Amino acid sequence: MDIRQQIEQLRTELNRASYEYYMLDKPTMSDYDFDHKLRRLEELEQAHPEFITPDSPTQRVGGRAADGFTEVTHLVPLESLQDVFSMEELTEFGQRVNEVVEEVSYDVEPKVDGLSVALEYENGVFVRGATRGDGRVGEDVTQNLRTIRTIPLRLPESLPRLIVRGEVFMPKSVFHRLNEERELNGQSLFANPRNAAAGSLRQLDPKIAAERKLDILIFNIQYVEGKTFSTHLETLEYLASQHFRVIPHTLCGSMEDCAERIRAIGDDREAFEFDIDGAVVKVNSLADRVLLGSTAKFPRWAAAYKYPPEQKPSTIVDIVVQVGRTGVLTPKAVVKPVRLAGTTVTNATLHNQDFIAEKDVRIGDTVLVQKAGEIIPEIVSVLKEKRPEGAVPYHLPDRCPVCGAPVIRDEDGAALRCTGAECPAQLLRHLVHFASRDAMDIEGLGSANVENLIHAGLLKTPGDLYSLQAEEVAKLDRMGKKSAENLISAIEHSKSNDLSKLLNAFGIRQVGQRSAQILARQFGSLDALAAASPEELAAVEDIGPITAKSISDWFADPQSRHLIETLRIAGVNMESHAQPVGDRFSGLTFVLTGELTAFTRKEAGERIQALGGKVSGSVSKKTSYVVAGEAAGSKLRKAQELDIPVLDEAAFIQLLED
Repeated sequence: MDIRQQIEQLRTELNRASYEYYMLDKPTMSDYDFDHKLRRLEELEQAHPEFITPDSPTQRVGGRAADGFTEVTHLVPLESLQDVFSMEELTEFGQRVNEVVEEVSYDVEPKVDGLSVALEYENGVFVRGATRGDGRVGEDVTQNLRTIRTIPLRLPESLPRLIVRGEVFMPKSVFHRLNEERELNGQSLFANPRNAAAGSLRQLDPKIAAERKLDILIFNIQYVEGKTFSTHLETLEYLASQHFRVIPHTLCGSMEDCAERIRAIGDDREAFEFDIDGAVVKVNSLADRVLLGSTAKFPRWAAAYKYPPEQKPSTIVDIVVQVGRTGVLTPKAVVKPVRLAGTTVTNATLHNQDFIAEKDVRIGDTVLVQKAGEIIPEIVSVLKEKRPEGAVPYHLPDRCPVCGAPVIRDEDGAALRCTGAECPAQLLRHLVHFASRDAMDIEGLGSANVENLIHAGLLKTPGDLYSLQAEEVAKLDRMGKKSAENLISAIEHSKSNDLSKLLNAFGIRQVGQRSAQILARQFGSLDALAAASPEELAAVEDIGPITAKSISDWFADPQSRHLIETLRIAGVNMESHAQPVGDRFSGLTFVLTGELTAFTRKEAGERIQALGGKVSGSVSKKTSYVVAGEAAGSKLRKAQELDIPVLDEAAFIQLLED
């Protein structure tokens, strides 16, 4: 068998295995065999790039991050649907259809709350995918769509051209895991699965899109060559035979049947793995659709029924305050049990103090409760005419209910946040950040191992890391003697880190990697920094009065002082290793783009900062130099447009050495 035949055989086997695993849920190939064959295919394609094709499993995640998305004009417009908000309006829609078509059947489908896309196939091979955009022009997101495992890269039947429409979504379980990870890393949370799906699909780096584990449901054929159909049901059956994951659908013979099916979908919406924001009713006959036509905005043969948010009264029994992993205090109303959208609700979010004050929510109040986006129960309004005597306004505490540390209000929002350096509620996040690469850089101490150590009772503060013993660590799940020894060695090695890494590890509000380096160089030791007044801190370059107060307050807190003393006793370095090289780059801002060969971007940034310069992630009129490595993209183009000096790697090295 020659190389090309080997490659084709491996592709066929792997594509078939993916279909069985992701679509049929009946895997016939072990993970080991799949990974082994995929690696072999990658090796063959790397050695023979002339044989790489778009339908290869190796192309699901590959290529560089894009500089932007190109526009795509849809061959057939991706129309939106007319909304109906009641059964009366649905009946009126049916009557308008009957004015043109007397006998009609309908297809009813859940309306997935995601991002609409068009997938284009030529001779059975997936060649392009685009977002809906305004319906006529969208964005080319082909590389990101390739990362979705339920999108077939090659179809069993090779039609000359086929364009299908589907809805990309993020499964609820994935959404919750993603938000947990983002909270742990101190990132902003996605509001709902739709926002998360849209943000993931529009990532310029397909590898990030792949990590988000998006899915898709196909619900329409937009255009087809080489095949004809008479009904929508036939098109869905054909799409299923071509290995597409097709939207759940039900054929109904009358508008009354449609209404019944819509109610059933509404009752079962909690059971769907995806969010829905309604149900879609479509005329089944394609010939009837042609007769009905479209308005300037909507097709006349379809309508989207939108479920009204279900609201019910309940009574607030108590208000409790939870402290999240990022230290944010979140008030929650404990309400008398009430049935909403298929589940029993006993708690409702109150968001923050501003929300409580605006609604004037008090313990004992009768309130209207609904599920926001059909997911999170929330208070809609207070029925003040039913307020009991003696009910008093509620205010969040000024100290953390978990550790007693002072609470501060975020400068950029309404959230109240615990400042405790050793707060148990924030322990997991504190430890993950403390051990991260830009902080104490403790290899092998990721979130899974940190969680394991916390559950075993071995860690209660970051300082406890330095009293861990290899013997007790080795007893934990997924840890053995060698792994435990490596972890203890990495922890021991972190003791000698520069002061800047320790400062970043503390997680002081407003103090990141750059600020930590500046402070370490300026003060030289942790003791000197701790003794500095807010005025002295604010006088340091790039350290304003808000950051200065945050630093001063952190060092004044008893939990912070206890943590510092624990680390001091353990032998953690609290001095700066930095030797000032000079300030030749003072007042200069650099932007790095493309791939450098002599050092990484991080190393280049550190060299710039050591000479007093700043590193920015975007090009503006304030940029002094753009350092362009290989495959530089949009940043280089913008620099040229703004007439900003551009340095290649050799010129940059020369500038460093001068």
